[in-house]
Amino acid sequence: MSKSPVAVVTGASSGIGAATARRLAAEGFHVIAAARRLDRLDSLVTEIRQAGGEATAVACDVTDDASVAALAGALTRPLSLLVNNAGGAHGADAVEAGSIEDWQWMYDVNVLGTLRVTKALVGSLEESGAGTIVNIVSTAGHVVYEGGGGYAAAKHAQHALTGTLRLELCGRPIRVIEIEPGMVKTDEFAVNRFGGDADRAAGIYAGVAEPLLAEDVADCVAWVATRPQHVNVDRLVVRPVAQAAQHKVHRG
Repeated sequence: MSKSPVAVVTGASSGIGAATARRLAAEGFHVIAAARRLDRLDSLVTEIRQAGGEATAVACDVTDDASVAALAGALTRPLSLLVNNAGGAHGADAVEAGSIEDWQWMYDVNVLGTLRVTKALVGSLEESGAGTIVNIVSTAGHVVYEGGGGYAAAKHAQHALTGTLRLELCGRPIRVIEIEPGMVKTDEFAVNRFGGDADRAAGIYAGVAEPLLAEDVADCVAWVATRPQHVNVDRLVVRPVAQAAQHKVHRG
């Protein structure tokens, strides 16, 4: 039986989640790659194994209690690392025109999804004797902007959840870390936000020479997760050099 530390990564079928799964496997973790799209997870796991890493695919919808319970049931050894990465944005409407459905989805995935998975797995993390929770939040968890009310509200809530969890777990063998990416260019995030409008999504990154990539965030996850266990990186904010702040982006 493998003695590699076990890591669960949610939202692992694409973007930051997939990149994080690859990177953690390269760091020596047995990665439980969790997401709704099992076909993509299977391809990812095959890729990781061909590269010499250890990985297992588990279908999981973080908005469904039974699905999250099944993820917890799939663990056969104590969990060392949980990366709550599943999340996303839908819509960019002004508050007065905001879609209740979009806001509900963002809250359910980003906030309640983090809550469900954390509740289900915190016992296993404690059992390991040296657990780590990494929540992928966003710079939108601290700054608001026009058209981003729903997403910023959800990420503010996820930030509050993370800080509260750290206080509540103080004295138990579990670190709680928050990573807040700024502008990250992935295949799906902006396209999903704008309902499949690829041109509108591309406009977000227009003229930005080097936005962050999923691999950059995965590098941050690997770094915080592999610090000595007594070291807790409470909050790591990472942006591309071109983005000085939420509203200050250099475009060539």
